[in-house]
Amino acid sequence: MGLYEKHFLPIFINKACSAPPILKQREKVVPFAEGRVLEIGMGSGLNLPYYNPDKVEFVWGLEPSEGMRKKAAPAVAAAAVEVKFLDLPGEEVPLEDKSVDTIVLTYTLCTIPDAMAALAQMRRVLKPGGRLLFSEHGEAPDEGVAKWQRRIQPFWGVIGGGCHLGRPIDRMISAGGFQFDKIETMYLPNTPKFAGFNYWGSATAMS
Repeated sequence: MGLYEKHFLPIFINKACSAPPILKQREKVVPFAEGRVLEIGMGSGLNLPYYNPDKVEFVWGLEPSEGMRKKAAPAVAAAAVEVKFLDLPGEEVPLEDKSVDTIVLTYTLCTIPDAMAALAQMRRVLKPGGRLLFSEHGEAPDEGVAKWQRRIQPFWGVIGGGCHLGRPIDRMISAGGFQFDKIETMYLPNTPKFAGFNYWGSATAMS
């Protein structure tokens, strides 16, 4: 791991992912989590204030970055819910089949190298009737914006730790074996359009 990835990338990601429009999106989905929760890509713990301790038993926080886990330490210490860190990537969820009530996926699917493998793992560990709660940025519906996403991607991927601007989040979640209970989309306010088209909602695993 290089100096940038270890020390500066966590700062950049935390700054980008804690912008007010992004926090508003987290507030829309995270409070619906219940039971045993698996958060994919916990990062610096930005979702922790939004969990309802009356509904959540505990949170498994999957986060492969040592730098991000260290940055999350104050949020974990202040959290109203118990957090159990799992230091593996999304493609390697170290949990038993059908052991999770809720999966929380916020601004993470864009950076997982093999996103479809990660979605397969999420489906594997989710209990029947359990829900995937998600809020992700991705492919814009307007070709002019999508064109800029493709142009910027080579540079953006380097500074953003592998972040993909134009992943088709809805189609990926569907292809991963989930069916939507609810999905909404919009360009987030006060956010560059090339990085601001957001998908959020909930889904269950197909039988």
